[in-house]
Amino acid sequence: MGDILHALPAVTALRQVHPGWTIDWVVEPRWRALLAAEGSTGRCVTTLSSRPSPLQPLVDHLHFAATKEWRKAIFSKTTIRAVRDLRCALQMGSYDVILDLQGAIRSAIVGQMAGSRRLIGDLVPREKAATLFYTDAIETCGEHVIEQGLELAASIAGDELEPVAPWLPVDPAAEAWAEGFLPAEEQEAGQKAILINPGAGWGAKRWPVERYAAVASHFAAKGLRILVNAGPGEEPLAEAIRKQAPDATQILQCSLAQLIAITRRVSLAIAGDTGPLHLACALEKPVVGVYGPTDPARNGPFGTRFRVLRSPESKRDHSRYEAPEAGLLTIQPNQVVQAAEELLYP
Repeated sequence: MGDILHALPAVTALRQVHPGWTIDWVVEPRWRALLAAEGSTGRCVTTLSSRPSPLQPLVDHLHFAATKEWRKAIFSKTTIRAVRDLRCALQMGSYDVILDLQGAIRSAIVGQMAGSRRLIGDLVPREKAATLFYTDAIETCGEHVIEQGLELAASIAGDELEPVAPWLPVDPAAEAWAEGFLPAEEQEAGQKAILINPGAGWGAKRWPVERYAAVASHFAAKGLRILVNAGPGEEPLAEAIRKQAPDATQILQCSLAQLIAITRRVSLAIAGDTGPLHLACALEKPVVGVYGPTDPARNGPFGTRFRVLRSPESKRDHSRYEAPEAGLLTIQPNQVVQAAEELLYP
């Protein structure tokens, strides 16, 4: 989720510079809602000067690569057939160039399947072996991964690309659901809502739930609405916060499209280095990032008002330890509260 959100500004900038180009995207099926609303049949533009349909504003066509599922049964007939079908679909696209904005071995391999004359990636990608598949390895200078993506896209744009707010789809059904959850009239009346996301990709990045609960309790006492997002497998984390702050929180279990819609309505998001934090940034919502072993200079909030809390003791380490990183544990609830109040009441 975070990789897609970090790539969106570059592709949006490319689309704005070249509105008539065909731009397609290969994506895991579970992240479809970041690029197209339910029921969308493709990007539709009435004139080149108008903004495309909100259902699928950015890309013309989506290709689906369920690589997470494929890895579970690499040699099964189902996987082999799916890979073959994807290769055929990509090659039928007759693409002039492929951009690998993820910098992983799997994304580079998928890119090569298209059979394009050019496959562009970063000279120093996330996984060094990915460069074995590139025809053009571009040396980027930006520190943040979004800046690096803009440099890669600029290599085919014909000009330098500036950071822009990414275009995310608007799903009517999800928006109607969110309106019932956080009505517009409440926001117009000054009611503020905070979205808390206690989960993260692995344990070392997860700030303790009891500290999130303390933050939730503080703002609930001030009359703010507190929503705790429970992504797949994160229900126990959200439930632990609710138990410690029963009058303060509402657990949010929703689809990705609904999460996009609800994030559009909140006043602030608080989370670690995880997809919902980057979603809030993409939607230009203020965020408080609670960081540990990952480097916010590279993967932190971008393109919005934000505060990042990270201990000087924290070192960059992507080892997937289960226990919270030591530096992360030095961050206290009162620090997060102060950072949040600076954004909520500037």
